[in-house]
Amino acid sequence: QWAVSFGKEIAALSNRYSGAKLLQKKYTDVEGVVKMEEVNGEELVKKFAEEMEEMLGRKMKSVKKLAEAAEDADLGHEYNETLEFDYFNSLLINTVDEEGNPIPLGGEFLLEKNEHFNKLPVNTQQSNIQVPTNVYNRDPDILNGVYMSEALNDIFIDNFQKDPTLTWQYFGSATGFFRLYPGIQWIPDENGVVTFDCRNRNWYIQAATSPKDVIIVVDVSGSMKGLRLTIAKHTINTILDTLGENDFVNIIAYSDYVRYVEPCFKGMLVQADLDNREHFKLLVDELQVKGEGKVKKAMKESFKVLNEGSLCNQVIMLITDGAMEDFKDVFEEFNFPERRVRVFTYLIGREMTFAENVKWIACNNKGYYTHVSTLADVQENVMEYLHVLSRPMVINHDHDIIWTEAYMDSVLFNTQAQSLLLMTSVAMPVFSKKEETLSHGILLGVVGTDVALRELMKLAPRYKYKEGKKLKPKPNYNSVDLSEVEWEDTEQKVSLRTAMVKGETGTMSLDVRSSVDKGRRVIFLKNDYSYTVINETPFSLGIVLSRGFGEYIFTGNVSLDEGLHDLITPDLTLANEWTYCEIDIDPSHRKLTQLQAVIKYLTGKEKDLRCDRQLLQQTLFDAVVTAPMEAYWTALMLNTSSMDDGVETAFLGTRSGLQRFLRYTGVEKRVGKSFLTSTDKENMFTLDHFPVWYRRAAEYPVGQFLYYMPRQDTRGSGITFTFSVSCLLYQDIECYVIDNNGFVLISKWRSDVSWPINGLLESFFEGLRAFESVSCHHAEKEKTICRIVPKNCLHLFFLERYAWSVVFLFPRRSYVPKKKWNILQPCDTEYPSFIYEPSVKETNSIIKCGRCQKMFVVQQIPESNLLMLVVQGDCDCSRHHIAHNASVKCDRMRSQKIRRRPESCHSYHPQENANDCGGASFLRLSGPLLLLCLSRAALVS
Repeated sequence: QWAVSFGKEIAALSNRYSGAKLLQKKYTDVEGVVKMEEVNGEELVKKFAEEMEEMLGRKMKSVKKLAEAAEDADLGHEYNETLEFDYFNSLLINTVDEEGNPIPLGGEFLLEKNEHFNKLPVNTQQSNIQVPTNVYNRDPDILNGVYMSEALNDIFIDNFQKDPTLTWQYFGSATGFFRLYPGIQWIPDENGVVTFDCRNRNWYIQAATSPKDVIIVVDVSGSMKGLRLTIAKHTINTILDTLGENDFVNIIAYSDYVRYVEPCFKGMLVQADLDNREHFKLLVDELQVKGEGKVKKAMKESFKVLNEGSLCNQVIMLITDGAMEDFKDVFEEFNFPERRVRVFTYLIGREMTFAENVKWIACNNKGYYTHVSTLADVQENVMEYLHVLSRPMVINHDHDIIWTEAYMDSVLFNTQAQSLLLMTSVAMPVFSKKEETLSHGILLGVVGTDVALRELMKLAPRYKYKEGKKLKPKPNYNSVDLSEVEWEDTEQKVSLRTAMVKGETGTMSLDVRSSVDKGRRVIFLKNDYSYTVINETPFSLGIVLSRGFGEYIFTGNVSLDEGLHDLITPDLTLANEWTYCEIDIDPSHRKLTQLQAVIKYLTGKEKDLRCDRQLLQQTLFDAVVTAPMEAYWTALMLNTSSMDDGVETAFLGTRSGLQRFLRYTGVEKRVGKSFLTSTDKENMFTLDHFPVWYRRAAEYPVGQFLYYMPRQDTRGSGITFTFSVSCLLYQDIECYVIDNNGFVLISKWRSDVSWPINGLLESFFEGLRAFESVSCHHAEKEKTICRIVPKNCLHLFFLERYAWSVVFLFPRRSYVPKKKWNILQPCDTEYPSFIYEPSVKETNSIIKCGRCQKMFVVQQIPESNLLMLVVQGDCDCSRHHIAHNASVKCDRMRSQKIRRRPESCHSYHPQENANDCGGASFLRLSGPLLLLCLSRAALVS
């Protein structure tokens, strides 16, 4: 009886303050003039792919022009060892000495804030130069390269004029300097150091070398203690930083015996993505030294692993302070005569006793030998291997254009920018064309430009189809695999991913469980997928249409005057990150909001704007139909005597991205103040998602209210719940109002609110388990606890056929754990998600909780997604621990999903000068001489 009474009372309250019935009537009145159009997914994805191909093609054309200009400039430049040349160093510009004079390599460099470049101060008339702290900014190689590359300035400017959607253009030199357009002021870190090295960026590495399989072999014998081990670890980390998504890697440590630093990866190569590289770094940091170094077994193991790898570049990186045993026969057995595996050797420490042996290994296996005696030597010595691997490509002049994987990067490489962008980079290698250096295969550097993925998304308007999982920055964020976007329910789980990886074109339907509310909740969907390849790129495009509302677009005819009148009201906003009008093309438009641009276009004040007429037609229609809501809400607000306590904000949203909202009287200091602000992305229509409340309501039965407690990271002042819930006061029972995902909305314990009821509802809820990578608080004793700080208000949702109206009610104080946690650490966590079976109106059962048992009763609250849960209160079931299974973790780490490898491979060229292998000269030891050296070394030791 209480559930029925509560359902009627909260439905009445929701109807009154949301204005749902008024909105429903208004849509009914105009339903006759609404035109419904079914979306053709195959046509839509083809159209979007063609537009993206055209846009990306312009970026590739710009990069090609840069590469040609750089090579021509180098061909006409004669190296000058004594060249003196002042250039604009981005770290030193606009800086003066104590007497007010410009410092060397500084000088006046005009900077102006530019909306197109994330509001950063830039100089669009000139590029400038960034040099890492560990590279001497007046080194002859730097000066000659900077002087030569001045020719790129005109190309940068011309490219930008022809394609105003271009962002950063750049040339990364093999010598370490970085020419960036437009020019900027580079900000060092808190220690005054500039660690950014363009040669470590994925776009540089992928353009400079072909895909590679790499085994890093590190000596952890007793002689490698102290500084030697520190240098060795830094060398490994630097090598890892030069690897990317197209590379595969493993690390072997050896002394008396051979072991893999990650036992889970024994005998295999794993993709060198960011997560795996960071994982290796943590394990390398824990390496300890002990015993005698025997390299032969480690080499044998490495060759066995590489034998199962790809047919492109295969590399062994040997890091040691000396090789004493007879190792020659290992290379004769596994690598001679073809020498398909290149071996690069890094001699650690100042001791040179075994330098000849270490050098022999590199020079007889088409590699390179370097001597690393200090930490400062590491960066440049590691970079040498990239030059060697690039030789075949350079000699053959194969200008492969590469596109990086999507990656999250701070705008302008972690300088002063505040926001993060998901982007991809297109790059191309730059070679020396000089005949006298042909056999050396000299790589001059790499040119490239960045493409923010939001530019691609603008070509495929969000309002036309369902979006995937919101991509958010994580500690080791790189990109999200397609298989992690949705949880498929069928055996076709990998079919869509495989088809898109292979660049196929087609359609398919899948039953999926889609994650919303940051993975805390799931919704069941029947989705139709259409996909195709974007020609001339490594990318594929897919769109997904949810059965039902996702398959249709509706339009309604309203006059321009009527639409404009209802659009220019204070309670109305548009999704500012959607593309109603193109504001990035003309610099004079870049300061406009989307709403301002729409109004200027419709009033004829900015006829040059390019706008989406179909979206504008929907927006004007929505503005007219929803206009009465402002007057309705205002009337309620003004009638303060009949206002119920606790009502915060009324708001609605439509599929055109239009929102109306009104804050009721007396709530200025509560949560309504922050709702719908630019920082509250979860509740906004943004570029990459519809709001959570919109998505959940869209999948809910028409005409019913949906209630839930959303997330929020800020505290709010509390208001008492006004309904009569006397059963909450009994001592021996506990009562909850929970939603259809098992989250508590109402409880006598404030700390329960917004937390799931675990361990009680398996007989009533359909349990769903999934893995989700989340940020976790790392507590003491190695115990990992993942927690969520809840929002402090209750949302009510009403879904109509064309619009969604909701009311924002019942603020409660957030529960914030008292403990101060340590630094966030990434972890894979298995957690339960629940969704109730709506056909079950009421049920009861007994649950065992350790040494006791408790009975519970669950009853649906009519016309809502809520349930009344009554449980015995004298038995504690709250100690629900998340299990972490090591074998499951290993299986996930070892899993290798199908992926498309790059089409080109440059691993060998007959004109390559393999004698250039480091050291003073090529060293080929005869068998007897090698044995003599080894015997003498053994006697000395």
